[in-house]
Amino acid sequence: MHFLELSFPNPLTPSNSRPSAHFSTCILPWHQPIKLGYNSGSVPRLYTSFGNFSRPLISLGKSTHSVRVHCGMADHDDSFYMRRCVELARTAIGRTSPNPLVGCVIVKDGKIVGEGFHPKAGQPHAEVFALRDAGNLAENATAYVSLEPCNHFGRTPPCTEALIKAKVRKVVVGMVDPNPLVASKGIDRLRAAGIEVTVRVEEALCKNLNEAFIHLMLTGKPLLSLRYSISLNGQISDHLGEGATDSGGYYSKLLQEYDAVILSSTSLSDKLSLPTSREPGANQPLQIVIARGSNAKLEVPGLTAGVNSKLIIFTDKESGVESKASLQGVETVILDQINMNAILDYCKRQGLCSVLLDFTGNAYDFEELVKESVEQNMLQKVLVEILPLWCERNDRNASFPLNVAEVRKMKNLQPKIFDRSIILEGHL
Repeated sequence: MHFLELSFPNPLTPSNSRPSAHFSTCILPWHQPIKLGYNSGSVPRLYTSFGNFSRPLISLGKSTHSVRVHCGMADHDDSFYMRRCVELARTAIGRTSPNPLVGCVIVKDGKIVGEGFHPKAGQPHAEVFALRDAGNLAENATAYVSLEPCNHFGRTPPCTEALIKAKVRKVVVGMVDPNPLVASKGIDRLRAAGIEVTVRVEEALCKNLNEAFIHLMLTGKPLLSLRYSISLNGQISDHLGEGATDSGGYYSKLLQEYDAVILSSTSLSDKLSLPTSREPGANQPLQIVIARGSNAKLEVPGLTAGVNSKLIIFTDKESGVESKASLQGVETVILDQINMNAILDYCKRQGLCSVLLDFTGNAYDFEELVKESVEQNMLQKVLVEILPLWCERNDRNASFPLNVAEVRKMKNLQPKIFDRSIILEGHL
């Protein structure tokens, strides 16, 4: 027997309930081949070999709404529950750094009896919340967790001991933790306690969830990404797409995902404000301002007005901005020569996992940083916003930040659509 599982937003669910409760779900037995299609608008319909349902499933509004369709055998497999772990983990995007995002699901007799995710650094891990949710039902159950359970004492006790104490029968792990403090030690401890362990289920999905954390563990440096906007006629632009900075907009959500954002001093002087994420409850990224040479134009009073996150100015002795900044209580880092290595080392010492270089404003501030980042393999990710605009050639004094050879090195290029803009995301 095959089945069709449909999930869609439930507008009557209280905001403080568990994430799964925000979706209404129905499971239907089904014997025919099916696929999800759309009519002339944005309303999904189910199509079968003999026709389609007479009524739409649900009307889609903004991107925050969704319809989830799952087809398969009546018994969910390990991949199904691991994908649920990842979904739970994403609930805490922008809140857990320097800790990774982790989700956990407890399953017994084919039913989810407990769920949890790590909400914030210093708070209990996902396994603890899921076990609390399951209660006595955790005994002889299977625990699914997107990242290997920890086996050491940090700010919280080991999750391996919590799973052992709860007497779970089996643990399914999405990926091994690259942190040397864990690195298979959690798996070994569970197996030594007689618990069956399966590893690397939906591993690629779990790794993508925590690419910045993994990069820091493996290289010792924060993950560095480059973002810029480009017009239809190929001009670099300071513009952002319509709604990009609103809550739910791509730029607001992007800032939520990064621990720090590097900005040009001239662009900030023009805007008299710092970009911040508008996502509710998200940590604001550390603001790093580059003020290079005698051309630096830094209006510190304008910058600090309304700032709700820490501001660091990286400058050289020629800029002359350090004295003005110190009067405003803004930290300055004076270097003989501004370089990306020094910036990333500073971020690492601050416990940051990810840095976004926002290529706006005066290109002079960034050209050497981008060149150094590419030549020394420090740049891992590129995000390009293609604007539905025709920009004049003098829109800003900037050349294309990457040359043709570097663009050809990009892999896993993925397009995403937000409102009227297209975002291309790839890795170097």
